[in-house]
Amino acid sequence: MTNTAVKSAIVTGASGGIGREVAKRLAHDGFAVTVNYAGNPDKAKQVVDEIQSAGGKAIAVKGDVANATDVDHLFKETSTAFGSVNVVVHCAGIMPLLPINGDGIESFDKVIAINLRGSFLVMGQAAKQLLAGGRIIVFSSSVIAKSFPGYGPYIASKAGVEGLMRVLANELRGRNITVNAVSPGPVATELFLKGKSEAQINEFSKIPPLERLGRPEDIADVVSFLAGPDGGWVNAQVLRANGGFA
Repeated sequence: MTNTAVKSAIVTGASGGIGREVAKRLAHDGFAVTVNYAGNPDKAKQVVDEIQSAGGKAIAVKGDVANATDVDHLFKETSTAFGSVNVVVHCAGIMPLLPINGDGIESFDKVIAINLRGSFLVMGQAAKQLLAGGRIIVFSSSVIAKSFPGYGPYIASKAGVEGLMRVLANELRGRNITVNAVSPGPVATELFLKGKSEAQINEFSKIPPLERLGRPEDIADVVSFLAGPDGGWVNAQVLRANGGFA
């Protein structure tokens, strides 16, 4: 049965890492949440169960953000369950390390497909469906400013996301919909920690003046602000939630 009273939020990539904490935080803030996942239904169900056990509303919807049909389905399922879509938080992404040496084009294409094409598709559906007062929040990365070797494809994709965000904010002029990007520094998630030695992780943790890695909850707090009533005057901005990693 459709619920036309509740405010709803779609969170892509919500089965783990930052997306998981964002979904739980928005549910805590009173949103009915669609937990989007690509390939792990058990983890997505865990997030839904946590939200529901705390008294919130949530559904899980499988979908590849780089697939236009899947993205359309994601929005339709949310509208059917909750009546409308009010907030879209696009967290889904991948971060394989790859040098710029002419090899690994398949990996490059995959990064661009998921991180940049996915952002284009999710933002496009959000632009079509959100009503006045809606919020679109996408994810960039503070590593853009560092230009570390091996991060070329990832940085290219996230620089593109920042460009799309600013253009969409202008394209939505007059509709009272904000579009912003959150740009974390190193956050202790499976995505970030994968493939790094303990020494590398310790080195990253010392870069910010606060001398620690971010926590997924730190980033969820920023998303909560942008999605909530106090974030309504922030638009077309990149919020670098990174503890000083700049």
